[in-house]
Amino acid sequence: MDFAAKRKKPHYNVLTNRGLKHMDYSFFFIIFFLLMIGLVSLYSASALYASNKGFDSLYYARKQAFYMLLGFGFMLAAARVDLEKIRPYIKPLLVAAAFMLGVTLLMHPVAHVRRWIPLGPLKLQMSEFVKPLLVLYLADFCDRNASHIPSDWRLLLKPFCAALVVFVLIAAEPDLGTPTLLFFVTLAVFLTAGMRARYMLAPVAALLPVFVIELLRHPYRLARLKNFLQPWQDASGTGYQLVQSLLAVGSGGWFGKGPGASQIKLMYLPEPHTDFIFPVIAEEMGLVGGLIITGLFVGLLIKGARIARNAPDLYTSLAAFGLTLVITLQAFFNLSMAIGLIPTKGIPLPFFSYGGSSILASMIMVGIILNISAHRSTHG
Repeated sequence: MDFAAKRKKPHYNVLTNRGLKHMDYSFFFIIFFLLMIGLVSLYSASALYASNKGFDSLYYARKQAFYMLLGFGFMLAAARVDLEKIRPYIKPLLVAAAFMLGVTLLMHPVAHVRRWIPLGPLKLQMSEFVKPLLVLYLADFCDRNASHIPSDWRLLLKPFCAALVVFVLIAAEPDLGTPTLLFFVTLAVFLTAGMRARYMLAPVAALLPVFVIELLRHPYRLARLKNFLQPWQDASGTGYQLVQSLLAVGSGGWFGKGPGASQIKLMYLPEPHTDFIFPVIAEEMGLVGGLIITGLFVGLLIKGARIARNAPDLYTSLAAFGLTLVITLQAFFNLSMAIGLIPTKGIPLPFFSYGGSSILASMIMVGIILNISAHRSTHG
């Protein structure tokens, strides 16, 4: 999917149809349905957990609903901003975000990881907000150098090194799932900008030793890989989480056990409302419910790619495509993790897993995509 030809289209800020009434409403309604299903699912998954923590059963669902409402405000702001005028600020914002990632590493660890900056009752997870900033930076760079990228791959060393700094800072938290996601998104943006496919081998080869070192440096990551290959070998020990997830998904059958009837949420998983919320959904809604959710994310990917195709220029094309890929690829990573297709990673299911930073960052990305969808070129 090469969007480089879009470079010939007119500049973003001379286009018509800037009003939100022209945005892609089908894309918005997919997001709305995901959020509503996600909120109901989160209540079901978190009610008992909240009670055991001494809170009322609506505690996590109520906070998630607040984050969603705040997220709609962020989405509207992102949908109205002039994406051309913010281009000079993208690089400084990414540098500031990288600095905040460094600050995150100085915070007190929570469950042996440093991923959050406490802000009173809220916890800021900076790695979530880096996602849209990195995509916008890559889109901006590739647009400015579009005519040279196919013939000189070395131009991409600068943005790749910038992305690499972000990857390293997030991996140091430690979090290997988010850098892996952003690495694939980065390569996808480069490919759509015109980079030849064979040049992908260089960054993959460069990061493969780093991946191996990270596995060996953190024994729990190596244990996760072994669990992925043979989860039933130690079903009550290191493979417990994945085995419980597989049992829950399998026991749901075709149509599930019904709303609120999941057993895996009865403390068989430590925090069923976070990264492993999908097994709860699959147990209660069955294969049909799981396929509906998967279908919504597939629809989101298709609509997002179409918005990228119809965007007014290369900058907005790459931005729409990259942001769509961040959301959907993260969803497919999470779903694959829950059914044992990839090793377990600490990566949330967008619009479903509990977390304010995840919801807010996702809604910012949605707002930017809707912003791009609202524009139509005066030429073709």
